[in-house]
Amino acid sequence: MSKTVRVRFAPSPTGPLHIGGVRTALFNYLFAKKHGGTFVLRVEDTDQKRFVEGAEDYIVNAMNWLDIPFDESPNKGGDFGPYRQSERKHLYKQYADQLITEGKAYYAFDTSEQLDAHRKDHEAKGKTFIYNWHNREKGRLVNSLVLSEAETKAKIDAGEDYVMRFKSPQDETLHLKDIIRGDISIDTNVLDDKVLFKSDGMPTYHLANIVDDHLMEISHVIRGEEWLPSLALHHQLYSAFSWQAPQFAHLPLIMNPTGKGKLSKRHASKLGIPVFPLEWINAEGETSMGYKEEGYFTEAVLNFLAFLGWNPGTEQEIFSLEELISAFDLLKVNKAGARFDPDKTKWFNHHYMQKQSNKDLAHAFKNANPNLSDIDDNYVELVVKLIKERATFISDFWNLSHFFFKSPTVYDEKASKKAIKVGTKELMLELIDVLQGANDSSKDALQNTVKGWITSKDIGFGKVMMPLRLALVGALQGPDVFDIMFMIGKAESIKRVQNLIEAI
Repeated sequence: MSKTVRVRFAPSPTGPLHIGGVRTALFNYLFAKKHGGTFVLRVEDTDQKRFVEGAEDYIVNAMNWLDIPFDESPNKGGDFGPYRQSERKHLYKQYADQLITEGKAYYAFDTSEQLDAHRKDHEAKGKTFIYNWHNREKGRLVNSLVLSEAETKAKIDAGEDYVMRFKSPQDETLHLKDIIRGDISIDTNVLDDKVLFKSDGMPTYHLANIVDDHLMEISHVIRGEEWLPSLALHHQLYSAFSWQAPQFAHLPLIMNPTGKGKLSKRHASKLGIPVFPLEWINAEGETSMGYKEEGYFTEAVLNFLAFLGWNPGTEQEIFSLEELISAFDLLKVNKAGARFDPDKTKWFNHHYMQKQSNKDLAHAFKNANPNLSDIDDNYVELVVKLIKERATFISDFWNLSHFFFKSPTVYDEKASKKAIKVGTKELMLELIDVLQGANDSSKDALQNTVKGWITSKDIGFGKVMMPLRLALVGALQGPDVFDIMFMIGKAESIKRVQNLIEAI
């Protein structure tokens, strides 16, 4: 790739970052690093009405948690700043004026009421109102194409509200290329004359986006499918300014688990799954779940996001960030929407759970459970080692391990019916005698003693092991019985067997 790769992630700080936006940022990051390029954050904050305090910090914090930091950003700076559009307002007017001067754009003075009337009139006739070549110069619309230069100037000098519209061409076919979607042909007759600039001195997204991408020397625009309808206008603007357009790639939508409709916060909430990387508390105090707070590991989130629309073409599913960078290719991104699979996300998290160090997991476990604050770190670490294979989240640990820290006070009803039979009480009393004389210096020593006794009595192992597990755990679950006995100690094991006998 001869041209220096520069890509940008350009979110609007209007709230928390949706997981679809995170996927877009990830794909930009992977592409940049694959080609030795630069990953830029540009904050598109020109819509002050929708601006949300704290949203920009949220975006940066989310990327830092995911370990995909920006090379250039409002905080880091760079050679192409400022990196907030609100700080670049002075740049856009000159480009809008250039298009007016060259006859590629025009002033339009139509009020909202007038445009609404046109739309309703068209609807009544079974038509769709489009502001473009077929009506812009016929006198029914108020713009500088039908007004004289003096009339136009007088309206502007009088302070009348106006917008600058791009003059979309008539009877042309645009031949566009998209890295993911291939060749695209568009009839310009169906395009409307988009607003580029408003009399309040603010550009629309379309103009600001193009100017910023050009001035920041963005080589590739990798963005969501929802921007595909803007591709024609953006190409036309590049052409109007005689600038070289970047290469475009439009990523597929992330769909609901059913495969129908875009993954939404509302639908995700019903399923109990997050759609934001970090927890978000809105102005009303309502909290939205975040992947971090729900117990997902960074590596798991990156791994499952990468597979939402991209396929490496191999059977490999587990990728480190470095492996993703090496394997990533926009040509292997699918056109069709990517179905979000909550079970698959948990599968990834379970995998990365097993790769975490027991020490780190034990630390997190203790932090999440104040009742473990006085428990020895090494003991908690040993417990984690025994249970993490069954866990998907750290929040699972307590249910999987509570019996390592406190004696059961109740016994599962179904388990009790299965484990306690005629003669169980007598066997447990004998077992206490066996345990009192047992060598408890190791798990194997305990195991050999108890199993030797069972064998000598010529009875089925289940007659002893099931009630023993019930006594230790309170249910027929958990890791190896002898691991539990060794961890909690011989005295505590005997005490729990006695408790079961009393319950019988």
